Amino acid sequence: MSILPDTWIREQALKGMIDPFVENQEKQGVISYGLSSYGYDARVSDEFKIFTNVDSAVVDPKDFSAHGFVDRKTDVCVIPPNSFALARTTEYFRIPRDVLVICLGKSTYARCGIIVNVTPLEPEWEGHVTLEFSNTTPLPAKIYANEGACQFLFLKGQGTCEVSYRDRLGKYMGQTGVTLPKIIKAAS
Repeated sequence: MSILPDTWIREQALKGMIDPFVENQEKQGVISYGLSSYGYDARVSDEFKIFTNVDSAVVDPKDFSAHGFVDRKTDVCVIPPNSFALARTTEYFRIPRDVLVICLGKSTYARCGIIVNVTPLEPEWEGHVTLEFSNTTPLPAKIYANEGACQFLFLKGQGTCEVSYRDRLGKYMGQTGVTLPKIIKAAS
């Protein structure tokens, strides 16, 4: 596998891989976003699901209840201490069949104790990427909408995969908005 440069990312983005696409690194007065040398810094949208335990919900990935979240559409999301929020990228991604995408959090947030987690974007996956922001501090933490949240690195496989995410009918294919955990129910 090799990491793909800005020239390849730009070429593919202009063909629809990243929409909307910011061709230059925007950084004045904001947490940076846009095309970088070997990656793309995506923005977080203004849609957030903030974890709350008002209803004494239990977090169960096999039987997830949305009652543990409050929805907010805002320019600045405040995550309570030692809590987390879900959000999504502003950008919609369409990953080529011979590419795997790895995501890393922005150092600006990491230096504040805010961790961004995203699982890899598999070959032929598409959608808005759901972002997980963990506030590891004992203080409230701010996330700024429409600014940089994480960097995507594009890795080209040595060959084309036999079965892509699209071929497998992946459960998060084509997601829009902030998508909560899903489990495919076993056949009866």
